[in-house]
Amino acid sequence: MVLLEPLQYDFMVRSLVVAIMVGALCAIVGSYLMVQRLALLGDAISHSVLPGLAIAFFTGANLFIGAFIAGILSTVCINLIRTRSNLKEDAAMGIVFSAFFALGIALITTIQKNNKIDLNHFLFGNILGVTPAEVRDTTIVAIIVIFTVTILYKELFFYTFDKLGAQAVGLPVHLLDLCLMILIGMTIVASLKAVGVILVLSLLVTPAATAYLLVKRLHQVMMLGVAIGVISGISGMYLSFFVQYLPSGPAIVLVATGFFILAFLFSPTQGLLVSTPATPRESPLWRELKGLLGKRKGRFPS
Repeated sequence: MVLLEPLQYDFMVRSLVVAIMVGALCAIVGSYLMVQRLALLGDAISHSVLPGLAIAFFTGANLFIGAFIAGILSTVCINLIRTRSNLKEDAAMGIVFSAFFALGIALITTIQKNNKIDLNHFLFGNILGVTPAEVRDTTIVAIIVIFTVTILYKELFFYTFDKLGAQAVGLPVHLLDLCLMILIGMTIVASLKAVGVILVLSLLVTPAATAYLLVKRLHQVMMLGVAIGVISGISGMYLSFFVQYLPSGPAIVLVATGFFILAFLFSPTQGLLVSTPATPRESPLWRELKGLLGKRKGRFPS
């Protein structure tokens, strides 16, 4: 069968295993980012791991450990700026993210010049090149993240929706905040090999956002997001295998984006094309276009 053809190659089997684990992990952690409206935090951490990757590569250390340390360090810097100044959280994220990303680019450029090697896969991913050791590392990260979320689900749920209430009943909110940051950092590090620093935010946000348009409860968002992330990973890998010159990482992200567009258009409660129209003869799409034109002109002519 044509669908079994990719499974004849060991590199495709390893890539599919990593794509499935990364799709599930990103959806689980990304659900918390969606509910807390912290998508920018995922972007900041994903870009901040770049200097850790470069230093680990240069010193011969484990890339996962180097990236993880850089991610945690950037999180600490963001929290320090946010809590010890009048700056808002988005400003702190922007400052730290841009500084770490610039440092990473500078280090990679220097390493490439001295060693004549290509480190661009840090930016865009290279899931087809995963080694058995990287599959092992990703599996360990997946087990730790899923086990932690399962054990602390009730506490993280309470903390996510009501921080003041969680603090009032005695939950260690600062510890939960640090735990969530560590889970985000570990998930991003595990996903870098698949889609790289540039596209990892898409896997963190898009499957969870798609599920958010279709279901209401957090555990439902997680489960549906996992299904969308896993299907996107498998579909993207197959597309890149059968379509010449189509990179695997962008293919996975494009499939996930396709699911989001379908949900955005046809969600039973929020879909642009199927939600209840204001008047029987006026479609939702036309109503949106009318609103946009009305804003531009100040008043839409009747």
